[in-house]
Amino acid sequence: MATVWGAARFTRSRFWGGFVCGAAIGAAAASGLAAASLLKERHLPPQVPLGAPEALKEERGREEPVPVSLLEKYGFPAAGAETRYYTNHALSYDQTKRIPRWVIEHISKHKTLGHADRKHCKFRPDPSIPPMFSAMNEDYFRSGWSRGHMAPAGDNKYSPKAMAETFYLSNIVPQNYENNAGFWNRVEMYCRELTERFEDVWIVSGPLTLPQIEDDGKKRVSYQVIGKDDVAVPSHLYKVILARRSEASTEPLVLGAFVVPNDPIGFDRQLLEFQVNIEDLEKMSGLIFFPQVNKSKDVRDICEVDTCKLMDLEEFTLYISTRKLQNARTLEKLEKIISDLQQKGIKPDAYLLKVYEKKKEELAVQESVDAQERRAG
Repeated sequence: MATVWGAARFTRSRFWGGFVCGAAIGAAAASGLAAASLLKERHLPPQVPLGAPEALKEERGREEPVPVSLLEKYGFPAAGAETRYYTNHALSYDQTKRIPRWVIEHISKHKTLGHADRKHCKFRPDPSIPPMFSAMNEDYFRSGWSRGHMAPAGDNKYSPKAMAETFYLSNIVPQNYENNAGFWNRVEMYCRELTERFEDVWIVSGPLTLPQIEDDGKKRVSYQVIGKDDVAVPSHLYKVILARRSEASTEPLVLGAFVVPNDPIGFDRQLLEFQVNIEDLEKMSGLIFFPQVNKSKDVRDICEVDTCKLMDLEEFTLYISTRKLQNARTLEKLEKIISDLQQKGIKPDAYLLKVYEKKKEELAVQESVDAQERRAG
């Protein structure tokens, strides 16, 4: 355990630079010291008024508080919610629900480029989570819910290790498949697009289980659980985006908070429709986001400064088709992707055609080599 925490401290100093976590940690430490001091002070015998009856004196004497050393002799309950650090993200884990409470990541243009490939990654339990509190892949199988990344794999193309760590189930929540592959995917693409205009982008993502008004008019919180480990299915997902032009820029930071239902969302919907006030999200989640930022004067609304515009259906289809072309393993599959586009009435753009021609040439060479090996063998 000492090795794990040592690595965490090293990662924190190397990556975060105290930007996000310093204030929260300092406040928690101060609160703990204050509580300990208060308990120790209260260890003094209680004051009893002069002339009070002996029975009252005995009763007050029995009210003496338990000393701190005795309270913590065998330790306080451990919730496992401490911050866990990875190559390019950190998170707080909910051991009861088997999902993260929040996941924070930093992205830049450099981090979204590279040769790391998700086809080499596999979903698996986080080795730092005790098995009794971890979700398992089997919990998701045939559940009707997909494994939804909070810190997405595509934000970490610069590092195979960073990408692989996003597939730990500690970074995953049960997500509606259409939402995961559609609207939420478009939001993630918008975040990566921001790195074209902002040097640094910090993103906090996580699940919410919000109250619903039922038929009797009363509000209740209820949620589905899946698998033998009772993994909680959130009613909503949130994403908080903070960005700066550059380290030397004097422009204010830009900030946006968004809450998205864990349901299918059509391509006619835009991100701005799901924007919420940051204070409202903090009340919903019980979290204070970016506590070292003065949100009342040091930031501007990201949707006023930037577009907050997501890809439309045609742009998204071209993007997904290009990815499929890059991953095609046969000429037959390659041609089917192009045929599907034609049937949808979508004209390939120049980039897609360039990828198609390159992949077609690669597969033709590979099929020729395979044919020669079969004849020789």
